[in-house]
Amino acid sequence: MIDDFAKTYLHGDLREIREAILWKLDGLGEYDIRRPLTAPGTNLLGLVKHLSFWEATYFGEVFGRPFPEPLGRWDDAEARGGDMWATEHETREEIIDRYRRVWQHSDATISALAIDSPGYVPWWPCPQVTLFTILVHLLTETSRHAGHADILREQLDGSTGTAAWDADAQRDAAFWDARRAQIERAAKAADSTPA
Repeated sequence: MIDDFAKTYLHGDLREIREAILWKLDGLGEYDIRRPLTAPGTNLLGLVKHLSFWEATYFGEVFGRPFPEPLGRWDDAEARGGDMWATEHETREEIIDRYRRVWQHSDATISALAIDSPGYVPWWPCPQVTLFTILVHLLTETSRHAGHADILREQLDGSTGTAAWDADAQRDAAFWDARRAQIERAAKAADSTPA
């Protein structure tokens, strides 16, 4: 039997990781939060926009409690991928504020429903779900993207951690150059060792 402790625990972790995602934007300019940092174009503000869309969908539509603002449709093939980046007309504030409104809507759904409340995910092979299933799924999805955000932020300025109070002390370029050189030497040594 899954009980309210599980719901409270998962919800608490989701709240923490949401804040970590937004913290990754702190102190960065518009270009740095938007620019593509991987081959497919992954960027920090796009991750926030993507998480807004899917959290609103999973804690809204799946439980018959649609998010009250237009966000597009999960089954719109032409719009696919548009949730992963911000246009020049979408402001940082709009995207962050929408994400926070999505949190409020999701939190209301989580609070209102029992952990075993049924939902329906039409794009899943087994579409019958419970609130527990969706809480685990969204916590996993948000954590996965928080890991992406960690790496993107490290690429930009070396910042690490999950919150300002938890951030590693900023180190200078010489420290990181020496660390990378040490790791590179270890990798080369391991590669030249007979198997």
